Amino acid sequence: MTSSTTEHPTGADGLWSVDEHLEDILATVRPLDPIELQLLDAQGCVLVEDISVPLSLPPFDNSSMDGYAVRAADVTGAGEEFPAVLDVIGDVAAGQAEQPTVGPGQAARIMTGAPLPPGAEAVVPVEWTDGGLGGGPVSAMRAHAAAPEHAGGEVRVYRPAEAGAHVRRRGSDVQAGDRALSAGTVLGPPQLGLLASIGRPTVKVRPRPRVVVVSTGSELVPPGEELATGQIYDSNSFALTAAAREAGAIAYRVGGVTDDADTLRATIEDQLVRADLMVTTGGVSVGAYDVVKEALAHIGDEDEAGSGIDFRKLAMQPGKPQGFGSIGPDHTPLLALPGNPVSSYVSFELFVRPAIRTMMGLPDIQRPTVRAELTSSVPLRSPAGRRQFLRAVHDQEHGTVRPVGGAGSHLVAALAQADALITVAEDTTTVTPGTEVEVVLLR
Repeated sequence: MTSSTTEHPTGADGLWSVDEHLEDILATVRPLDPIELQLLDAQGCVLVEDISVPLSLPPFDNSSMDGYAVRAADVTGAGEEFPAVLDVIGDVAAGQAEQPTVGPGQAARIMTGAPLPPGAEAVVPVEWTDGGLGGGPVSAMRAHAAAPEHAGGEVRVYRPAEAGAHVRRRGSDVQAGDRALSAGTVLGPPQLGLLASIGRPTVKVRPRPRVVVVSTGSELVPPGEELATGQIYDSNSFALTAAAREAGAIAYRVGGVTDDADTLRATIEDQLVRADLMVTTGGVSVGAYDVVKEALAHIGDEDEAGSGIDFRKLAMQPGKPQGFGSIGPDHTPLLALPGNPVSSYVSFELFVRPAIRTMMGLPDIQRPTVRAELTSSVPLRSPAGRRQFLRAVHDQEHGTVRPVGGAGSHLVAALAQADALITVAEDTTTVTPGTEVEVVLLR
């Protein structure tokens, strides 16, 4: 896997556009190779083959109710005053291989899911009978439950039933030879249930990518520990790991690596064994302790040809400093995100999420966008030449969107309230209330 970073065009002042940076990432990242997985391990994965049904569902005619299997002619005209009286010749339970044959004037007690016995054409719900023990239809359910081994005797039926009543016909769900699922289907609980129903123990899919999230900064402390002067809790590693899982990945969190280039590089090298994609946050700006740049800027000089991380500035706000490339013997892609919480999260949504979903083989790699009317007490200001992304709340019913919080990239409380991002184009510096704007839907 090699990156096209050295050949990609840049804009004015050496800035990459948002679209150029994403294009470079997507030109490098590829869908993962398909593998065969057990059903539960395949949850959330994308199917790479069409699945045909080897057997009809249901595979045999069966009862949809607890009741009595009967011939339709024997209960024609049955009513409260003149019930049909039938001889009970036996029981039919779910999974039972041998069934009694129902002849004229006969009935077999049957359980839900049990095969319809030979000769029977319909099922009379137990509520329409006396349960085979007398007492009328009101006591039928109680009598049915109280006599699980009941066979012989008579049952009174108080309502008629047409042929096929309360019977699930063989193949009424799917027929043998039908296509059960198509390639490209994302496997959720219903799809896995269908695969199990047709007897498939495994399935061929593109696996969920393994994403390792590494946050950097000597000031970071895990939640639950005491803060010393100058320290803050590590929130980025939690937010980005959760975002990676929401995008469909198997994500691992490595939080709070200190500002030491050798330590960070060793950490990343140790994590490569379980990573299809690496994400770092922090240390990509121009400060004296921008450890990610120091650790990885020349990694391609020592690794195999084609590896290396390119650090660049994007014409966007927030999230101007970014890094992208590949590292290690397998050329594992690495996206280096800024450290401010809002910057890192917005960068994840714009760049990491599409990469993850591309690796999964999904067609819808980006969040949906809509147009909505801006509701704000003051005009929005945006720097010239930058594409700005503002946290917002979208009102789908009224087709409006309102910004929340300020423009500061450290304001995580406003980010927690937001369910959308307002996009302000590079050539727009002012957006007045009532203007229609582009909105990226986050939830």
